[in-house]
Amino acid sequence: MMLFVLVVAGLVMTFVAFPHRGRRVPQASWLGEAMERVADRAPVLDPERDEAAAGRRH
Repeated sequence: MMLFVLVVAGLVMTFVAFPHRGRRVPQASWLGEAMERVADRAPVLDPERDEAAAGRRH
């Protein structure tokens, strides 16, 4: 179980360090491409909508 946790943590760190910033993963282009596909499908929050909602609360 600990190995699984370490692998997931490594993948998260790699995602934050590279595809999230728009960079390629060195030495593992297949991993970078897979992470880019996941990032493209992931839901994102609309900053303008969040700001408008925050303005209504105050």
